[in-house]
Amino acid sequence: MSQAVLGIIGGSGIYDLPGLTDIREERIESPWGEPSDALRIGRIGQTKIVFLPRHGRGHVLSPSDINYRANIDVLKRAGVTDLVSLSACGSYKAELYPGLFVLVDQFIDRTVRRDSSFFGKGCVAHVSVAHPVGPALQSRIAEAAQAEELPFVRGGTLVTMEGPQFSTYAESMSYRGLGFDLIGMTAMPEAKLAREAEITYATVAMVTDFDCWHELHGVVDVASVVQVMHENADKARRLVARLAADFPAQRQDCPAGSHRALDNAIITAPGFRDPALLAKLDAVAGRVLAQA
Repeated sequence: MSQAVLGIIGGSGIYDLPGLTDIREERIESPWGEPSDALRIGRIGQTKIVFLPRHGRGHVLSPSDINYRANIDVLKRAGVTDLVSLSACGSYKAELYPGLFVLVDQFIDRTVRRDSSFFGKGCVAHVSVAHPVGPALQSRIAEAAQAEELPFVRGGTLVTMEGPQFSTYAESMSYRGLGFDLIGMTAMPEAKLAREAEITYATVAMVTDFDCWHELHGVVDVASVVQVMHENADKARRLVARLAADFPAQRQDCPAGSHRALDNAIITAPGFRDPALLAKLDAVAGRVLAQA
């Protein structure tokens, strides 16, 4: 087994991770382009932590402008084995109120402008994302939230819209009617790419609003989202600190198979694979390409 390295992606309002020790900042080059920001690498207790602000410090990237492939690639190059995404989201259910943490386990992808795979022409691969969240990692997050007495719910479906605009009322009522629990703008293709990179992934969806369906709460706006995100920042820090304090030193096998997601996934015959694309896949798929 390899050393466990815990990656944290900070969403809206979370541009740093207080509590890290032995901190260094590192800019890792990626063949997939520029990541959102430099990595902040340090420790919480004995656990190595790699932190990346998804929107960049100062929130300079919209959800559609984030280079998700580069982000996952540099996290993989930094040794990340388990990745926790902290994301602001809207709620479609009254019981999922602002300030609550929801440990979602399913995603619906409604994005249209984003590169959603490392693979393609010259090297085709198909991985399973039937269960996109690592259940053992999610259990550790739930235990950490419970230990810190943070309000949370385990389970739920998050639909990812393109943005950057918030939903129309018709969209909000449609998704609510379909039984979805939450809406956000960044979980996809992040979760898909993490699976292709064989990184175990989990999302902590931090509810900031009721989208625009709730007649008593009106429409969502940036000011209200930011206010709740600021209130959530300390809770998120406590959650990560507790998770890291109890994290295993060695990577554990993922019940959803994320640690070996590329086993038998590449369908292109070795003699027909594009050398230029293979070179870009050195970090993401190096384990299986070395066996070809």
